[in-house]
Amino acid sequence: MPALDPTQLLSEFDDVLRTMPPRATIRHDTDENFAWLGRASALVTEWNLAKGLAFEGHVRLLTGHAQDANNALRGIMLTLQHARHALRTNIVGPLSLGIDKGKVFDYFDEVRKIIESAKGDLLFVDPFLDAEFVSRYLDFVPQGVVVRLLARKHLATLLPSVSLFRQQSGLSIEVRSSPTHHDRFVFVDGAECYLSGASFKDGARLSPTTLTQITDAFQPIRSIYEALWRDGTVQVL
Repeated sequence: MPALDPTQLLSEFDDVLRTMPPRATIRHDTDENFAWLGRASALVTEWNLAKGLAFEGHVRLLTGHAQDANNALRGIMLTLQHARHALRTNIVGPLSLGIDKGKVFDYFDEVRKIIESAKGDLLFVDPFLDAEFVSRYLDFVPQGVVVRLLARKHLATLLPSVSLFRQQSGLSIEVRSSPTHHDRFVFVDGAECYLSGASFKDGARLSPTTLTQITDAFQPIRSIYEALWRDGTVQVL
C-alpha cells in the first residue's frame, strides 16, 4: 500500500478521532472497538514508526487494571492528538491571528473552534475567568471532555455559574486558583496550546488582540501551567 501524503494522513486522523468509541466502553471486547483500535494503530505507525510501537503498548494495556487502563487511554488520546496537531501545523502552519478592536465575533469564533476540537481535556488559564466566560464558551465543550479552569480574580461570580452549568450539562468541570499567573492560555488535550492576548471574556472588545498557537515552546509552557494547576487551590463548587 503506498504511503499516504500528509494531507490524506491528517484527514484519516481527523476521522479516527471523530469516530472514537465512547470512553466508557472503549475497553470492552467488541468488534467495533477492535476495528477502531486497529485502524488507529495503523495510522500512528504510518505517521511515525516509533510512536506506533508505543501506541501498540498502550493498546495492550487498555484491558488491564483500572489505573493501567486509564493511563493507556490517556496515552492513546495524547498520541492521536499529537499526530493530528503536528500534521496540521506542518500543512497549514500554526494559528496566528491579529484581531482588530470590535471584531468580537471573529475572536469568539476562533476560540469556539479550538474548544470544539477537544476530545478529552481542556485547560483554561486566565485570571479573569467569570460567569460571562461560562455562558459564552462552555456550551461548546463536547460531551465527555474534562474542563479545568485556573482562575484568580472573579471567583465570586465564576464558581456559582460553573456549579449551575455543571449541574445542567453533566460536564466534568473543576476550578482552581493560583495567586501568580497572569497570561491567558487554553491547552487542548495536552497536545496543543494557544495564547490569547486578551482575557477570553474580553477578546477584541476593548482593544486589538492576538490568538497565537504555541509550538516550539509548547512543552515547557505546558509543564509550567500543569504545575500551577497541580499546586493551585481547589475551589468548592
